Amino acid sequence: MLNAYIYDGLRSPIGRHAGSLSSVRPDDLAATVIKNLLEKTGIPAADVEDVIFGSTNQAGEDSRNVARFAALLAGMPVTIPGQTVNRLCASGLGAVIDSARAITAGEGELYIAGGVESMTRAPFVMGKAESAYSRDAKIYDTTIGTRFPNRKFTDQFGAHSMPETGDNVAEEFGISREQADTFAAASQAKYQAAKEAGFFEGEITPIEVSQGRKLPPKQITEDEHPRASSTFEALSKLKPLFEGGVVTAGNASGINDGAAALIIGSEKVQELYGLKPLARILSSAAAGIEPRIMGAGPIEAIKKAVQRAGLTLDDMDIIEINEAFASQVLSCLKGLDVALDDPRVNPNGGAIAIGHPLGCSGARLALTVARQLQRTGKKYAVISLCIGLGQGLAMVIENPEAATS
Repeated sequence: MLNAYIYDGLRSPIGRHAGSLSSVRPDDLAATVIKNLLEKTGIPAADVEDVIFGSTNQAGEDSRNVARFAALLAGMPVTIPGQTVNRLCASGLGAVIDSARAITAGEGELYIAGGVESMTRAPFVMGKAESAYSRDAKIYDTTIGTRFPNRKFTDQFGAHSMPETGDNVAEEFGISREQADTFAAASQAKYQAAKEAGFFEGEITPIEVSQGRKLPPKQITEDEHPRASSTFEALSKLKPLFEGGVVTAGNASGINDGAAALIIGSEKVQELYGLKPLARILSSAAAGIEPRIMGAGPIEAIKKAVQRAGLTLDDMDIIEINEAFASQVLSCLKGLDVALDDPRVNPNGGAIAIGHPLGCSGARLALTVARQLQRTGKKYAVISLCIGLGQGLAMVIENPEAATS
């Protein structure tokens, strides 16, 4: 088992593709969140053991170890190292788990873990010519999906796009278009209810965006992707992305920009800095699955993580599964024998509403779910994400106050 704590965290608002955060570099975005988190908690930057950040793209401004760039841009001492991890969509959660493992192993008391992605600013990339004077040039968009595919891999496992995998799991687990749209509409409604209750205000830090020389900088303070108008009736009118498929633009996550950072520490941090933990990290697990149905990856990861914590799925007060696609979450619920409308699932909505900035999402979920445990006084939660190429990652957390009551 793991033994580390989530003490605090902040995230940026989640921006739409080409939206309010499009002018902000990912290293600057991550740096702002780190800087604001240190200021909020009062923790001396020099006391941090390491900065571990998840990032999925790493093809442009987030290349060459964005965690280290962000730490230095945040004003942290040069003596504080940084490491960037990549488990695609679960990179941010992977950073949190890696920090918890290090603390459990006795390698430091205090870490900053998080994730960042600017899908808007993801560059086009082009490989070098295979022969002299070649007139061929293949350009890839790195926003999402594979670039420079290995033919040996695609011959064996296929070359399914992410939306195609959403349709694949729908077929595999018998998920209908009506079920997917019902779930997507509920995600939007739950997000709006949480927003109206002021829940997200406790985790969002404003991002300052330049408006040019003639206007003052603009403060971005709210998530940009949610659509309150996305009712079941509206969603059901959208065309599927593929003929006869289930996945639409309305029941899938978005292409987004965002960053999140969390303070992960040992039990000693409570005494050293007077901080009260939001959650204790109990366990984690990763699992693999056929790449063509990558969306079902969380099923086995959740089972393993819950078992490692000495618990059962019935013990979980929150079951948080990142909403890459509605069909994918519903497939996981079927695979876990959980009712499709179980109120424990994604109680504040998910990526269908808020968006999915790839490397950021796992860290964002860890923060949001820890805060939801505090908000409700509930005890246990499992957090999970599906991962491109066929994986799942999960982490189990506990509300320390509920554990002692």
